[in-house]
This record gives sequence, structure tokens and C-alpha cells, in this order.
Amino acid sequence: MPLTRDEDIKALLESVRTIALVGASDRPDRPSYGVMAFLQRQGYRVIPVNPQITGEHVHGEFVFRELSQIGEPIDLVDIFRRPMAAGEAVDEAIAVGAKAVWMQLGVINAEAAARAEAAGLKVVMDRCPAIEIPRLGIAPVA
Repeated sequence: MPLTRDEDIKALLESVRTIALVGASDRPDRPSYGVMAFLQRQGYRVIPVNPQITGEHVHGEFVFRELSQIGEPIDLVDIFRRPMAAGEAVDEAIAVGAKAVWMQLGVINAEAAARAEAAGLKVVMDRCPAIEIPRLGIAPVA
């Protein structure tokens, strides 16, 4: 079951330092652009992933084509993809050894969530960390 209790979501967000943001955008009008900036302001290292803008930079970070190119440990994979495409991102997260996957608001894929949980990853679905962090009173990462 995806995490739903406030204390579980808070514990996850407080344990995270490095976030890979799948579906990152270089367009200021896109939600992923604003969420990435918010997470950076909270002290997280956010690594953008998007095969369509690979090699560019978003908020000062190099954009990778896929998770396997990052080459460093990933605590959380934040997924800004359509629900059907989220499964691919979850499978990549499992393959690179991420500790958790977070499917954004409107991203609901029970099969992908079940695969992640079966592989030992924590799962949050249909929520946004930029909403949850202030709601839960989580202090910026030191």
C-alpha cells in the first residue's frame, strides 16, 4: 500500500536528500519547473530527468535522459508523467536502487506502485511534496 499516513510521509521526506525528478521541464509554466525550484529551496538536491531536454540545465542542474545515467545514489524518484508512463519510471527507479518513488498529483498507477513495493521501495501516490512539506511542517534540509 502506498504511504498515506502523515507521519509516514513526513518520515520519508525527512530522510530524503537526493531527488531525481522524472518529467522535469525547462518551461516556467509547467508544474514540475516550480516544484523542482521549491524542493531546491528546501535544501534537497534535485536532479532533472527528461529525454526531450537532455544535456540542458534546469535550475542549475544538468538534465539526464534516464535515471541510469545519473551515477549516484537516489533517495526518491519524483514522477511527473502520465499514469500509464509512470510504470516505466518506477521500473527505472527499481533498477537504479532508489529508496522510494513519489507519483505526483493525478499520477495513479496501482500496478507500478505494487512493483515498487514488492522491490522494497516506499511509495507515495497522487500527492505533491511541494504541498506536503509545508502542510506537515517539515523544516528545510540542512
